[in-house]
Amino acid sequence: MRDTAQQIVDEARRLIMTRGYNGFSYADIAETVGIRKASIHHHFAGKSDLARAVVEESRAIIHAQSAALAEQDPEADAALRAYTGYWERCIADNSAPFCVAAMLAAELPSLPGDLADAVRGHFAELREWLTRLLELGVRQGSVSLAGTPAEEADAFMSAVYGAMLSARAFGEPGRFAAILETLLSRTLRLH
Repeated sequence: MRDTAQQIVDEARRLIMTRGYNGFSYADIAETVGIRKASIHHHFAGKSDLARAVVEESRAIIHAQSAALAEQDPEADAALRAYTGYWERCIADNSAPFCVAAMLAAELPSLPGDLADAVRGHFAELREWLTRLLELGVRQGSVSLAGTPAEEADAFMSAVYGAMLSARAFGEPGRFAAILETLLSRTLRLH
């Protein structure tokens, strides 16, 4: 069974994905998790501490992927498809209909400074991971770029998040896959 702190983080993640940072309170979490608000404060003194813990979980995934990339040379095209495939599945089954960091980035002007820094850090690390992955793909001959790897990483990341937004705005989860397939067909060389 998940411990209470992890249950709180998981519920905060769900609420941020669906309502945004400013759209939930500790009372919402307490009701769903079945604890008192004081119990949440025991684990996370403030709402920004809780939201930062959610973002840090996402950043830990990027760190693990970056470490794996440094230790081995995976097939870059397969890694890019796995990354977009993850989001395609999450959007289709509504388990993660929108990236937490993207939701928080939309609210950046109203976020506490430490949380805003964590969100910016998430995007910087994601950009770096994508840059390194695209560089690897060029070396492997599976990726074709029109600009520099860093520029293309920005464009790729923007397309992924834009596709999430489009799927949400139109209420059509399949729209994400269609947009990303267009992107991948322009980036990946067919073998």
